[in-house]
Amino acid sequence: MTKDKTDQETDMEFDVDNEDNEQFVSFDLNIYPSDYTLKGLAEMWADGEIEAPEFQRNFVWTIKQSSLLIESFLLGLPVPQVFFYVGDDEKRLVIDGLQRVSSIAFFFEGFFGVENAQGRRQVFRLSGLDEKSPYAKKRYVDLSDEDQRKLRNTVMRVVNIKQLAPSDDDTSMYYVFERLNTGGTPLRPQEIRNCVFSGQIVNELRTLNDLPEWREVIGRPKPEKHQRDVEIILRVFSFFSSGSDYEKPMKGFLNKAMAANRTAKSKVFKEFKSAFTTVTKSLLTEIGERPFHVRGPINLAALDSVYYALLPKAKKLPSNLREKMEELYEDDDFKQCIYFNTSDTVTVEERLKIATRHLR
Repeated sequence: MTKDKTDQETDMEFDVDNEDNEQFVSFDLNIYPSDYTLKGLAEMWADGEIEAPEFQRNFVWTIKQSSLLIESFLLGLPVPQVFFYVGDDEKRLVIDGLQRVSSIAFFFEGFFGVENAQGRRQVFRLSGLDEKSPYAKKRYVDLSDEDQRKLRNTVMRVVNIKQLAPSDDDTSMYYVFERLNTGGTPLRPQEIRNCVFSGQIVNELRTLNDLPEWREVIGRPKPEKHQRDVEIILRVFSFFSSGSDYEKPMKGFLNKAMAANRTAKSKVFKEFKSAFTTVTKSLLTEIGERPFHVRGPINLAALDSVYYALLPKAKKLPSNLREKMEELYEDDDFKQCIYFNTSDTVTVEERLKIATRHLR
């Protein structure tokens, strides 16, 4: 079990096969266009019928960018379509076009962006436009009746996406978001999950990720900016809750676990929280820092196998844990399973079985 220095400004490195190259995933989707008036969109936003994704970037446009968008509508210029994911409750989640929809709502409301630390909001005057523009520095209420009417009735094309099948797996939104996530700084898998499977589980995973003992176990004093460390905890939970039912792709396996436990109120998640803390502290005490840096970077296959074996026995862990871990890491079959084809169903089943045999 080696120790290595990790640059906190770089992404986490993992010693596993590339799990991004996974099998094809198919869903039956109903995709249909709608033309919403801008006033209609603003009212849906105000009424909570349109939901904004919950991830850290939130609203990032400058007032100039938003002003240019509003001016484009007033001038009759084309504006790119937006994409909504339609949930079972018929609410719309913006999966592409959040900045545009937000800007529209803000302008009709009269204030730009969200409240600052003092609880104040900036008045939305069209800013950064050419000084010859007839709309420069104007609020919505400053526009002529004709321009207000034109803006209210201007339509924006929306592509609605609703999943029809399978009925027992509603994770297609993740893959749609992933494909449409083409902005300047594309989101990573866990950032997308936090958006499309938003709920209390996001906060619970982040809380576990802040455990001092966990930070030492993975060798990263500070949380990773793209939340790969949070994804590792989700991975551990996914195997704890349904490891015996694992099937490729790994990405889909994690999606299903997070989607099924959004509220974090299930019995299995509550048991996991307690067991995860206990096992993590024991690993640090008995093994020391970075017990999963087997030959350099973190080996995710070794990590999830060890946690899978130990979590159910968290209240009565083996007294000779270090010795058992060393025996596990010397097992040639286990080595094969944690270095090659690490997300294959047969390989996963085998390494979980080997780890359980050694550690229980």
